[in-house]
Amino acid sequence: SAYLIDKKRKQAELVELDYPMTLVNSAPEVKELGWDDVMPVDVIGLEVGYRLIPLVDKNQGGQLMTRIKGVRKKLSQELGFLVPSVHIRDNLDLTPTSYRISLMGVTVGEADIMPEMEMAINPGRVFGSLPGKPCKDPAFGLEAVWIEPSQKDHAQTLGYTVVDPGTVVATHLSHLLQSHAHELLGYEETQKILENLAKSAPKLVEDLVPKTLPLGVVAKVLQNLLQERVPIRDMRTIAETLAEYGAKSQDPDILTSAVRASLGRLIVHEISGIQNELPVITLDGELEQLLHKSLQTAGESGVGIEPGLAEQMHTSIQDSAQKMEMEGETAILLVSSYIRPWLARFVRH
Repeated sequence: SAYLIDKKRKQAELVELDYPMTLVNSAPEVKELGWDDVMPVDVIGLEVGYRLIPLVDKNQGGQLMTRIKGVRKKLSQELGFLVPSVHIRDNLDLTPTSYRISLMGVTVGEADIMPEMEMAINPGRVFGSLPGKPCKDPAFGLEAVWIEPSQKDHAQTLGYTVVDPGTVVATHLSHLLQSHAHELLGYEETQKILENLAKSAPKLVEDLVPKTLPLGVVAKVLQNLLQERVPIRDMRTIAETLAEYGAKSQDPDILTSAVRASLGRLIVHEISGIQNELPVITLDGELEQLLHKSLQTAGESGVGIEPGLAEQMHTSIQDSAQKMEMEGETAILLVSSYIRPWLARFVRH
């Protein structure tokens, strides 16, 4: 019996010794993490539910990819820089008929659409109602109805604008990219713009960056312009203005105001085309003088006006803008160049 006990003890020791050895030998080799494992976010992303996959699949007759390429080309030509490509993928976490648009990995827009139907949008004046599922146009928030394709001609007769689901998504994407254009332009895009300009004006670019201004300041000025819906197509004028005023100031806001003045004709043309008259909203003379003095005293970031006056200004400007838009005109607030930067921020926020 002593022999058996000793034998069992040795077997137990063998088991205890063999077990960790077996575990080590069978463990898979763990790959060392590297920077390739950190995936960058998509600059522009479009995710679709599984029922919307046919819209982006060319093999199933989907036209959305072609439309998005058209949107990108049109915006690039209008804005003045190459808009990044759109990364499209399906997402099973979304509801089957919904889509999501993101910038830098953050959702900026989403909607639910009906892929087998068409959207009849009420542009403001129609001559009858339509049977269907009421909804809102995701791009502009207009009242709309999802209708059967067979109702398209009737809906157009009543004054509705009828679009297919792919156009709904492409229009929504285009609207968001225009609104966030300043976020799409960074250092790399600014450098590419300058390299392109250098092909026709090498001396201008050489004198501008980095002799007069650092690349970051030029990028910030371009972002400011895009945020205010001013195209940067005329880079020669923009660069010449920056080269002239950059010797006096490197403040992006001051430089933006100088560039806006140089692009005055373009800005007006974008609004009114070739019209000789341009209806505008103006401030009361005394109010404008008050704001001017307040800015001189406190500086642009610290201007102080009474909360009651600020609320009254905001309400009056909003009411006047809505009135102009109801009359079919673009709402334009015309003020002196000195208070314009501050007032632009005030109105936006």
